[in-house]
Amino acid sequence: MPRISLGDLGAAVAEIRGILADQGFLEDYAAPGPLVSNGWTVPEAVFDRRLDRATRAFQQQRGLLVDGVVGPATYRALRESTYQLGARTLSFHASAPPTGDDVATLQARLQNLGFYAGMIDGHFGPQTHLGLTAYQREFGLVADGICGPATLRSLTFLGSRVTGGSPHAIREEELVRRSGPKLSGKRIVIDPGLGGEETGLVLTAPDGARITEEEILWDLGSRLEGRMAAAGMETYLSRPRGMAPSDATRAYTANTFDADLMISLRTAHYRNAKGNGVASFHFGNSHGSISTIGRNLAGFIQREIVARTPLADCHYHGRTWDLVRLTRMPTIQIDIGYATNPHDVSVLASGAYRDTIAEAILVAVKRLYLLGENDRPTGTYTFAELLALEESTS
Repeated sequence: MPRISLGDLGAAVAEIRGILADQGFLEDYAAPGPLVSNGWTVPEAVFDRRLDRATRAFQQQRGLLVDGVVGPATYRALRESTYQLGARTLSFHASAPPTGDDVATLQARLQNLGFYAGMIDGHFGPQTHLGLTAYQREFGLVADGICGPATLRSLTFLGSRVTGGSPHAIREEELVRRSGPKLSGKRIVIDPGLGGEETGLVLTAPDGARITEEEILWDLGSRLEGRMAAAGMETYLSRPRGMAPSDATRAYTANTFDADLMISLRTAHYRNAKGNGVASFHFGNSHGSISTIGRNLAGFIQREIVARTPLADCHYHGRTWDLVRLTRMPTIQIDIGYATNPHDVSVLASGAYRDTIAEAILVAVKRLYLLGENDRPTGTYTFAELLALEESTS
């Protein structure tokens, strides 16, 4: 779909306004005005500043990029927010899994009853299907994995069985604890952004050298891969150099590797040079579901990079992007700096700083598995010390 934003006019704007009004983001929603061309009304079909503010509020709540632009991700979230449990029959379709708030409600009900331990992400995948069929068998329903009227009636009359925290968070934390502090054998997917013909901006380093965003991200991914391999980790790249897969495809690739973690490397952009700094992102949504391990790792990564480089701290945040939502393992996206900021470019264009960032990420992963034991102050743990600790515990 086209990107819709401030100043646009049309039926799609009217649809967006109606959804946001139903969600409570437009108070005192006015009735449609007089008809203009093609059956549109004013101001319903005009993307005005009030609608821009409502769009940004919706994006903030849903863990999306807050830019006031309704692109594919925001439009998908708007459509998903219109579904309430019972409004449609839900079942698993491998080619096009249903997504929406009704799926999130179903996942929450199944989780409260002890039949679903995944994230409440509004994505009807295989794990949701297995949880639903297990519930149906337990309560004497036809175990067809279809959430229809009979299953809905049954779910309505049952209370919660699970107490003491999120089953998904508990499962994530237990997997990390049981895997032990050693990095050796851990399976990591490294995801350099862009690729193929998508090379991003051509940046000028302080010494006058020219380098693209894709070259920076690929080089950083290669440096990180080398350090992880030296520590005994099994590393996989999410893409070959000449391809630029979608985020959903990158997530699918990571799932096929059955990885323990996925680390995605990106550069950020802003409309002017004021935007600057490094930020890290993990899965977290408005339904209260969060990847606890993802959040912990994002925090470690953020603190290590900020302590070791002159990049400003833009903190870590929960998001619902496909990359962090569709992966079965904790996934972190790191925006390592702004390609539109001269200071950040001077850092990213430096091979020495890319070495430093790769080391910071590896140390952050080690901190995750140390669980607070034998730890070092932030920014002081070196690659040599890490390798020595790996060898001493072998």
